[in-house]
Amino acid sequence: MRTYARWARAEWGVLYAAVREPLRERGLPALPMTVAAVGLTALLQYVQNQPWGYRPVQLVGAVRAEDPLALALLRTPLSLFVPALDLPVWGALAQILLVFGVAELCLGWWRTLAIAYVATLAGTLYARLGITLGAHAPFGLPWTDAQVVDTGPSAAVVGLAVFVSWRYGAYATAGAVTLAMVVEVLVKENLAGKEHLAALMAVGVLCLLSALRHHDRPLPCRAPRQRWPGRRAGRGSGLPPIQS
Repeated sequence: MRTYARWARAEWGVLYAAVREPLRERGLPALPMTVAAVGLTALLQYVQNQPWGYRPVQLVGAVRAEDPLALALLRTPLSLFVPALDLPVWGALAQILLVFGVAELCLGWWRTLAIAYVATLAGTLYARLGITLGAHAPFGLPWTDAQVVDTGPSAAVVGLAVFVSWRYGAYATAGAVTLAMVVEVLVKENLAGKEHLAALMAVGVLCLLSALRHHDRPLPCRAPRQRWPGRRAGRGSGLPPIQS
């Protein structure tokens, strides 16, 4: 048990410190964007399941590769919050609450939205490229995928999870999420899985740019580093050093 505890402390100690204090002091009011995102996703899910609501939600928030590019770009911001009709909405809401919430506490709301948008946009643009390449190309897609709705919030969730994990030293977690997405494509080769990989590649570029920008600078953290329960902060605390 002590070995697992040390590993957990080394993996998530800095991330835990960044998240704990604002949540302890303010609770959910520390997560205004995340709460709004969860509420908007739940609302869109409810509306699109009504006889009168499916078409309006599709018109403003459903992105397909067959759509004109300008129209797809206009719909992409809202598409982050349109959950897939064939998947349980509670899973999407839980993912948004956890991943968007941690990212908002660590990075701030506008950086969280920016990274989420980049990840989603990467998947959207990849779908167009893959269909252009064709089904027989190494990274191609069949033409039928042009009519499939893009991933919704899942690409943003995957991208944010990897970026925040990497930025705060949880490298095993970032690697596990990436590996899971690769396995998803190998087991079930579909548009969503490949869009997730495209999102990860885009986030990988953001990680590289962040590393270059913050070289030899401390991690961006909206709260001061907090002590891990039962340990003394500082030298010998078991927490990993802050690295860019």
